[in-house]
Amino acid sequence: MRDLTQRALDTASAKGASYADVRLVRRLEESIAIKTGRVEGVASGETEGFGVRVLVDGAWGFASSHILTAPEADRVAAEAVRIARASATALRHQTRLDDRPPANGTFETPCVEDPFEVPLETKIADLLAADQAAAAVPGIAYTESSYAAQREWKTFAATDGSLTEQVITHVGSAIEANAVDGDEHQRRSYPDSGGGWQAAGYEYIRGLGLAERAEPLAAQAVELLTAPQCPSGRFTIVLDPSQLYLQVHESCGHPTELDRVFGTEASYAGTSFLTTDKLDEGFRYGSDLIDIVADATAPGGMGTFGWDDEGVAAQAVPLIRNGIFVGYLSSRETAPRIGRQSGGAMRADGWNRIPLIRMTNINLLPKPGMSLDDIVADTDDGLYLASNRSWSIDDRRLNFQFATEVAYEIKGGKKGRLFKNPTYTGITYEFWRSCDAVGDESSYVMLGTPNCGKGEPGQTGHVGHAVPGARFRDVQVGVGKW
Repeated sequence: MRDLTQRALDTASAKGASYADVRLVRRLEESIAIKTGRVEGVASGETEGFGVRVLVDGAWGFASSHILTAPEADRVAAEAVRIARASATALRHQTRLDDRPPANGTFETPCVEDPFEVPLETKIADLLAADQAAAAVPGIAYTESSYAAQREWKTFAATDGSLTEQVITHVGSAIEANAVDGDEHQRRSYPDSGGGWQAAGYEYIRGLGLAERAEPLAAQAVELLTAPQCPSGRFTIVLDPSQLYLQVHESCGHPTELDRVFGTEASYAGTSFLTTDKLDEGFRYGSDLIDIVADATAPGGMGTFGWDDEGVAAQAVPLIRNGIFVGYLSSRETAPRIGRQSGGAMRADGWNRIPLIRMTNINLLPKPGMSLDDIVADTDDGLYLASNRSWSIDDRRLNFQFATEVAYEIKGGKKGRLFKNPTYTGITYEFWRSCDAVGDESSYVMLGTPNCGKGEPGQTGHVGHAVPGARFRDVQVGVGKW
């Protein structure tokens, strides 16, 4: 493989590229889906190929192939150069890369139990046990459980002498119980509505305890059928980590992607309100309690790696410090435009896509002093919201609305009766400024999403979010129609 990557780089240079890099990626995937006691699907797949990215006359070119031969390396590298040269004829600004040092070394996701070595029968049995426990609860209409794993072997090389090799493994699983009564449908899911995902081996799946969680989860779905509608008005809300991680994803992660700010994503996934002038003026994003970091070194995160897809070493980049906006997710191309070095946020969805700025692990850091239980105990009157049900946010990442699966009434510092169909809405910076309590390490958990969409052609990203619970004051609740 090193011979192939070097052949591609040599050809690109000989054809006129001032810089070139090549990624050779092999991806192995497996998934299992179960619905109400039946195995609905088992799938596995493997793909392998390489992509060559070049700079010619200040413009990018990219080409790829699944044929791993020396002649094909020559052809693909030459094609990438032709594309770059053609792109340069319509260039507005020449691309300038920061001067990161050459990247060299290896990285591998720690796995105690290789998920691809665990027998398929064992994985199906584990899901069926959880599914059957949930389905046994009277009033449950149907249940779903799922499992997935992905492993990538990735070699990166560049004309500046970089050469890295990485093996990255992600696993995830979820259970969902659905109760239906006439037109009324309620669901409860665990670990959250998107499933529990980490960079780990099958030990993470075992640690979720799906079968033990299933019965009480299903019982709560049935209870929600007759629960009162969540009230409307201005409320103090406490967000469980199962909801707060998605709030961070949508209203903190995406707005800090620097390519959005410069307009690259405008036609598909929107831009960002977080323009570069706010970086210089000390824009207040949230209260003093809000510290958010893009940390590609965080254990267990799906945004954890050794180097990003342009050879920048994994690092922790502050985005919001003491509530003040201080940084972006950036690349070697975008960071120099604001006088900074790349934060190492460039990743591609496989070998046949060009790298984009993607979230790594966007983490809301815990604060010592109050556990999540302490925050509830400190709340006289409010609502506790958990597990996302739906979300919407505008194309500048300002105005948002979320619905959660469940809300608990908080009275006198104690969680009480259930409410169904809770929703809340707000404006990003006003919402984060209203935060007056952030939980400590005891509620701090790494979650994430395996289906973050971006780019044209579309790319799916795996990103992580470590969050505790937190409290927000004077939030508009109850804007949805049910």
